[in-house]
Amino acid sequence: MFGHVDPFIGTAATDLPAGRGLAATWWWPKPQVGNTHPGATSPLGMVSACAYSGAYPTGYGRYAKSTEGVPEELFDRLQASGFTHFQQSGTGAIRKYYNYVRVTPMVQPLDVLGDAWPLHEEVAEPGYYAATLDTGVRCELTVGAKVAVHRYTFPECGSARVVVDLSCGGLAIELGRTVPLRAQVESMGHGRAQGTVVMEGVPLSVYLEVDSPGWRQMLWYDRRLVHGGTRLDFDSIRHTTLRPFGLMFMGPAAAGQAIEVRLGFSLRGCDQARDNLARECGQGRPAFDAVRTRTRTRWGAHLDRVQVEGGTPARRTVFGTALYHALIKPCVTDDESPFWPASGPYAFDVCTMWDIYKTQLPLLAAIAPDRAVDLLESLIRVCEEEGNFPIGYRMARGADRFFRQGSALVHTALADAHALGRAGLDWNWALVHMVDDLRRLYGEDFFEHGVVHPISHTLDLAYAHHCTAQVARALNDRRLAEDLAERSRQWANAFDPATGLLRDSEFYEGGKWNYSFRLLHDMAARIALAGGDQAFAGMLDRFFGFGAAPVVQPGRRPAVAEMAAGYALNRFEGLNNEPDMEAPWAYHYAGRPDRTAEVVHAALTWQFGTGPGGLPGNDDSGGLSSWYVWASLGLFPVAGQNLFLVNAPAFPRSVLRVGGGEFVVETSGHRETPIGADGLDRDPPVRYVQSATLDGEPLAAAYLSATTVHRGGRLHLRLGPEPSAWGRHPRPPSLSDLPPNPEEPR
Repeated sequence: MFGHVDPFIGTAATDLPAGRGLAATWWWPKPQVGNTHPGATSPLGMVSACAYSGAYPTGYGRYAKSTEGVPEELFDRLQASGFTHFQQSGTGAIRKYYNYVRVTPMVQPLDVLGDAWPLHEEVAEPGYYAATLDTGVRCELTVGAKVAVHRYTFPECGSARVVVDLSCGGLAIELGRTVPLRAQVESMGHGRAQGTVVMEGVPLSVYLEVDSPGWRQMLWYDRRLVHGGTRLDFDSIRHTTLRPFGLMFMGPAAAGQAIEVRLGFSLRGCDQARDNLARECGQGRPAFDAVRTRTRTRWGAHLDRVQVEGGTPARRTVFGTALYHALIKPCVTDDESPFWPASGPYAFDVCTMWDIYKTQLPLLAAIAPDRAVDLLESLIRVCEEEGNFPIGYRMARGADRFFRQGSALVHTALADAHALGRAGLDWNWALVHMVDDLRRLYGEDFFEHGVVHPISHTLDLAYAHHCTAQVARALNDRRLAEDLAERSRQWANAFDPATGLLRDSEFYEGGKWNYSFRLLHDMAARIALAGGDQAFAGMLDRFFGFGAAPVVQPGRRPAVAEMAAGYALNRFEGLNNEPDMEAPWAYHYAGRPDRTAEVVHAALTWQFGTGPGGLPGNDDSGGLSSWYVWASLGLFPVAGQNLFLVNAPAFPRSVLRVGGGEFVVETSGHRETPIGADGLDRDPPVRYVQSATLDGEPLAAAYLSATTVHRGGRLHLRLGPEPSAWGRHPRPPSLSDLPPNPEEPR
């Protein structure tokens, strides 16, 4: 899929064809922008590198901080003041995001450092980014797992410069600057230097080499050269005392002369940063092409783990890019924890766990299982060292800073990993932390009262108790498992039997309708609480806008009344936001997989597209893109339940490379539907499963165990233009009516 990736998708304000039919009734409460960046990345690697304007939230682009509607522009053009490292991917609502160690090629004096120049001729592919500054300097970036390599091709200039600013961090928005607490920089001569800056409690070290024969090498402070100095030390820096500082390499450049800058990074000091640079760049000089080739190969290997056949070129581009975005974060690096000295994996940028636990973590478990286990090992170590499993974990001190968004979400990924028999984890030790974490933060009130507000945390905690009970039962701790299972039934305390919806409460984004259709561990009881299959499906129909009039999306600076009217619709957020991303599959539990097919088909057709404006909302660290990947394959993971739900795929054939084998989804009767066209002007779309076989045997149910998918096999789906009786019975398993970890019926 490498050739189908466009890293520019999602980097600009949403620009999709106006939705038709069902998709026209969905309302977007969040900023209409993907918030991705086109910079150089490595699969799940530590380092990224991209043009830096200071825009929100990645440091790339033109936009100011936004929380709703069409994003406002901070700049009227694409521009850059240099090239920084460590960018987020698709997140929002956090003011400070990395962008450390800015490198700027200049043909002007140091005095103008920080000015931004227009960008021209941008090019991006996985592992590579290039652009030409308005100054005429061609800039190319590539990265390895722990290194970045820059190549700058200058126009003729008698006094060219490469300036390294170690004080840079954060964004050019109000309160967006990240200020180093302490720093030291050392110029070692012969094109070599090193330094450490402590940012948000984390020591980031860099060792750099610059191939610039005959150029001078100098330290600078407050845009003034430090003549003859070899070291700068700052023991205590405040916002009011910060002055920019770093290194500069200066000399004449012939037209077309290329200068290479190599940077090795570490969270464990300059020596390890130097070792990382040597390991990935080797002794050959220059190293740019070699590093780019290796990263390109790594990307190819990862992207080839999912293959699709057929589809229009646009659909294949959207799919390939979604898969790419799903593999950028989290950052999983070996032996780099700044907080504990032991060797082993260290993961950060787990920044939207409340989104990625549903879609992205199951995708990593399928196609990058070794890294998925490394991520879980790191999260267990975070719990051991810092006191609780993180709800979001950045390259910054503090594992509890996202506790408002969700509770006890790591438990779902651990339960799935145990059900899949993943080796490499001490499961008894993991269970200790799973149980202890259930009593922390909101868990204490849940333990005492069986309900907690915000009410969505009641669902989180009840579900985490179920997931932990599954692991405890498998480890033969029956007494613990029974206690946890009993508490897991307290999900019902969150619902109002009079309405079949969640009780009134505050919510982190969305409202009670958006959270009321979460795929719980006892959907049979949840549907009964709502009044049965017909009543539950009717509530879903209202939520998804069946029969409703089209809506108008918020524009720039939407008025309070406009937003209030939108929220009052109590409508599906149409993948503009993710709290209800699993809701389309709730129909499966009411015996209406045909409705799931209609909603998912509308989303795949109208909510995603090519070009910079091709995402409906924040990609949220790959959570949204992973949704697109699963939905296109006709599978949806129910995180924590060892379960996949089955639906009509978007491609006639796809292959998921899992473990040592392949899980193939193939169809008959498939008819291609272009993106942005529902086909009603020609032939009705073919979006309903008529019958299915698994490895040649009839499959009556619209679900499979995750164990079956990960083992490999062949799922054949016969499709048609009209709903059928397939998948209505038996229903996906629920706690109240089926044993745990069921295999799919044949």
